[in-house]
Amino acid sequence: MTTDRATAERTAAETAGIEVKPVAGHVGAEIVGADLAGGLDAAQVAAVRAAVLRWKVVFFRDQRLDHAGHVAFARLFGEPVVLPRRGKASPADFPEVETTADRLELGGRFGMEHDEWLRRRRHTLLRGWHCDHGARVDPPAATILRAETVPPYGGDTTWSNLAAAYAGLSAPMRAFVGTLRAEHRLGVGYQPRPGDDAYVRHLLDHQTATVHPLVRVHPETGERVLFVNGYYVEQIAGLSRPESAAVLQLLLEQATRPEYTVRFRWEPGSVAFWDNRATIHLAPSDTAHLDHPRTMHRVMLAGDVPAGVDGTPSEAIAGSEPGRW
Repeated sequence: MTTDRATAERTAAETAGIEVKPVAGHVGAEIVGADLAGGLDAAQVAAVRAAVLRWKVVFFRDQRLDHAGHVAFARLFGEPVVLPRRGKASPADFPEVETTADRLELGGRFGMEHDEWLRRRRHTLLRGWHCDHGARVDPPAATILRAETVPPYGGDTTWSNLAAAYAGLSAPMRAFVGTLRAEHRLGVGYQPRPGDDAYVRHLLDHQTATVHPLVRVHPETGERVLFVNGYYVEQIAGLSRPESAAVLQLLLEQATRPEYTVRFRWEPGSVAFWDNRATIHLAPSDTAHLDHPRTMHRVMLAGDVPAGVDGTPSEAIAGSEPGRW
């Protein structure tokens, strides 16, 4: 980032009466002085938006948001998504809010208890990294997640800056991957059960798949973003399966290098607001054995159809169309 831009962002934050405190070299900043429940003025909204675009994920502590306040805060930055299906712990009166409550969310679904779900969804480290709803033709632009109840230890979330990861590739590799497209499909990161698998049958009946550019151009910043993740990416178009697997492994390892990541320790009242177009994140898998609940509430903002370096947009294969959830 240029000195002029950094100075402008710092001045905007100071004018808004908030402080943006970076917490890692490439990604993540804590915002101090903002009361999300009390409402933000125009200068504060502009400063928060600039911080999200710059740092990709921002964190707020000690917030007193309820469901209504969470939705109202989200509306300052875009149009909240209304999911046709949500976890059974989600509040009936707020269709924009999806609640994830560990065992309430996963336990017992499709004949698997919570621990088995985690093993099959995240059977390798890289498979767990994802952007939200990446198999859609128009993945959400952003996600705002708040913590209600968290374990006294464990349960951290990690994010990676995909613009920094792309910039960190060599020039020949950047040129190469900028020409490629890949199929993103729901269920790729799931390891099937032996024999009949009810979840596999569900996936076959509810396909969601899109061909996305492997490098997308961010619609607001103009940055080139390495659009890859472990949970959805199936195959790089035009490459053989061995070639595709090797390139994807290289790119996923690049995307999740520690220097491009930030890890966040949740507390009750914490809020994380991230750019879903420029990050992937890794949900925690270290709490399954703990007897402590972890209840989180999520609101997502509607996004656009990604476009590649050459301007070609993503193409839906099955299960989604722009603006319709």
